[in-house]
Amino acid sequence: MSQVTTEITDGVAVVTLNDPDKRNALNLGMVEEVTAALDAIEADESVGAVVVTGEPPAFCAGADLSHLGSSQREGLMSIYQGFLRFGRCPLPTIAAVNGAAVGAGMNLALVCDVRIAAERAKFDTRFLQLGLHPGGGHTWMYRRIAGPQAVTAAVLLGQVMDGKEAERVGLVHRCVPDAELLDHCIDMARASAEAPRDLVMKIKASIQDMADISDHDAAVERELDPQVWSLNQPAFKERLAALQAKISKK
Repeated sequence: MSQVTTEITDGVAVVTLNDPDKRNALNLGMVEEVTAALDAIEADESVGAVVVTGEPPAFCAGADLSHLGSSQREGLMSIYQGFLRFGRCPLPTIAAVNGAAVGAGMNLALVCDVRIAAERAKFDTRFLQLGLHPGGGHTWMYRRIAGPQAVTAAVLLGQVMDGKEAERVGLVHRCVPDAELLDHCIDMARASAEAPRDLVMKIKASIQDMADISDHDAAVERELDPQVWSLNQPAFKERLAALQAKISKK
């Protein structure tokens, strides 16, 4: 049985971790399948956005540490690729957190561009409770998204959050009813899927680059070249002409 499935709907690829008996914990076989799935998605010009979720009842219950092998450093880095590969995706990524996201499973959610949580979602770092230091950039990602107080409450004080609480502290963009989660994420992703793919990827790259820019003048300069590029693309000219035609009829 495949541990990762992919379904494409209206230009949105839904990647599902599919090992429910082990709560979709990351193992080396699953990591290989994640990598292959994303390689295929990125090569498919019809796909404009990616949603990742887990086969119920969990989103991802962390990493299977029995797969570390003889070199713990190399073993950890190999397991990390199960979520880091989503972080390298040039397309917009949405984590549809439908259940427990634990440890490395939280990293999978954190590495995505947007997190949407079901009400039944559970965000549980659990590193301290296992006597384990966080890994995979967990504290860095968490702090950048939700701030130092939220990461301290979660990692050092053991706070476990459901979807509504995660929305309150800014860890997720939105919390929605359980039954609506996947449809909500696909609908949200359609805005990118319906836009020119190369433009979407350039905008995502600009958003990521802004993390290292400290003033407005530098931000203006960073966006100037890609905006000039977009002015000369057929998609802009076609959409502008359609808008002007629509306005002229009023």
